[in-house]
Amino acid sequence: MYLDMHSHSVSSDDSRATVEQYVKWIQVLRKRGHTVDGIVLTEHRKFDFDKDYSSLADQYNVLIIKGSELDTRYGHFLVYGVNEGLTSDIDFADTRMDARALMQAARQHDAIALPAHPGRFGIGLTDYIAKGESFDDVEIVERLNGGSRQGENERAEELCQSHNLLGIGGSDAHLTSHIGTCMTNFKADIKNANDLVDALLSKEFQPVWLEDTLNNPA
Repeated sequence: MYLDMHSHSVSSDDSRATVEQYVKWIQVLRKRGHTVDGIVLTEHRKFDFDKDYSSLADQYNVLIIKGSELDTRYGHFLVYGVNEGLTSDIDFADTRMDARALMQAARQHDAIALPAHPGRFGIGLTDYIAKGESFDDVEIVERLNGGSRQGENERAEELCQSHNLLGIGGSDAHLTSHIGTCMTNFKADIKNANDLVDALLSKEFQPVWLEDTLNNPA
């Protein structure tokens, strides 16, 4: 099952794409022979409890899961399985939160938080580790990011190899045509956010480029 694990709609302050535009573009990608089963909306510094995309998901046969991308003092973190308990314990708007506290709180509330684009120059986890910080709870990072500049995904790959970490893939789309650029191939059948957390904990997945899905069965 191929899921784009990192995307932003107009609900994020720096995106120009609507969710409907994303799911419509996925139909174009499917006609071109690609497999895109779903997307995770990881809006910046928030979680949209009030937004329901189920009708769009049904209409276009695209799984739509909601998540978050949070700013921490140690870079950006993607959060999956967000619930009211977690948002009560963690201020999602706090850009100086301790990433370690976020990861621990996420697991306590049956969610999971992991580093986004760890190879990004200046704000990626790689730079903080180089400065002597340690992150014992990190087991998974975003290894492929569709918005990364030259060298950044390579740095993420090096981090995975040197620290024996698993990797996911996400487009980091802010524009319609960027959706699906990078994805994660899961062995599990995922239907909702809880399934997604379980699939991540199972460790049976791998990051892929869109081209890797060409003519693969759904």
